[in-house]
Amino acid sequence: MLIGVAVVLVIIVIILVIYNIKISQKIQKFKNINQKITNLQVVQDFMNAIGETSSVDEKIKKINNILIEKYEIKYSTIVVFNGAEYEIKASNVDQRHWESLKSLQDVEMFKDSIQTATPKYVTVNNDSERLPYQKMEFGRAKSAIFFPLYIDNVYIGYWILESGTAHDFDNVDITVLEVIKDNIVSVLKTVVHQKTLESIVRTDLFTGLQSEEYLYGEGKRIIDQYTISTICMFKITNIEEINKNYCRELGNEVIKRISAYIQDNISEDYVFVRYMGPKFVIAFSGVNTEGVASFINDIKDHIEQMKISLPEGETQYTTEEPSRKNIDMTNQVATPIINVALSSYYKGTGLEEVLKKLEEYLDNADKQESDITNI
Repeated sequence: MLIGVAVVLVIIVIILVIYNIKISQKIQKFKNINQKITNLQVVQDFMNAIGETSSVDEKIKKINNILIEKYEIKYSTIVVFNGAEYEIKASNVDQRHWESLKSLQDVEMFKDSIQTATPKYVTVNNDSERLPYQKMEFGRAKSAIFFPLYIDNVYIGYWILESGTAHDFDNVDITVLEVIKDNIVSVLKTVVHQKTLESIVRTDLFTGLQSEEYLYGEGKRIIDQYTISTICMFKITNIEEINKNYCRELGNEVIKRISAYIQDNISEDYVFVRYMGPKFVIAFSGVNTEGVASFINDIKDHIEQMKISLPEGETQYTTEEPSRKNIDMTNQVATPIINVALSSYYKGTGLEEVLKKLEEYLDNADKQESDITNI
């Protein structure tokens, strides 16, 4: 009788063990599914951040904030080498600690991590200890994971997670963090081109206007605040004639006077740049082509009625023809002629394609054409 009861109890225990194992497996499966869903949501948030009309640095800060929020990370810092020095691109750590955080590549314990492209986990065992890389701080971080970042096998910086609790990352799934790290790298790789454009924007010496590259960075951020905008490109079609028949200095004066007039007469909400040579671009943010037609007509009429000469005291001499090299050009007057092309731009589409289309039209138009064309 007792043997039978014991057998039954053993069978029940075995069944319960099997049941608990299955339940545990299901819970783990649900955890994995939930983690995958979270990861997918984070990736989607990353993509949304990339697509936003903001600077590269603002995008990286937004991504870091997403990591902190979604994964409940205490401290997260992204450090990137800019070609000259290491700089903190994003961090929720107080700035007084940034100096030590942006020099971790020099800490002995992380050098091997960088060389082998593997994460490094460090922690303390009691509250009286501090992490080796901490120079003037004791209570902020008690454990950390260091991830070196690489783009196409080239080391570009690191991502470091920190916690105020010792051994806080003991049971963290490193593979999940590796996925996050890979997403950070993908984002950094994606925004490299934008950062390059932002860094090569120059101010034109003659007009004080931003260069063409401005349109693809800060300019696009302004334009993309609206669903639809009008892009206007115009070309001074007789600038070569002015340079040849008068002098290059008078041609420069024409460019300066036209630029100054337009700057004085357009809203600060619009983007005005010197596109290239005698070509300029005005981006009428949030306005359709019908809304700018009258304004463009007025601008064109005024420009083509200008009588432009060199300022007094800036006498120049033409060098285009030997026979005219000693002729004073001060009293010579030039009248500019412009050809204008307009096109609609829709947020989220290729601004560069719109500009290319406008430029091709103006460059291939008859040199005598002086019109306003909607293409």
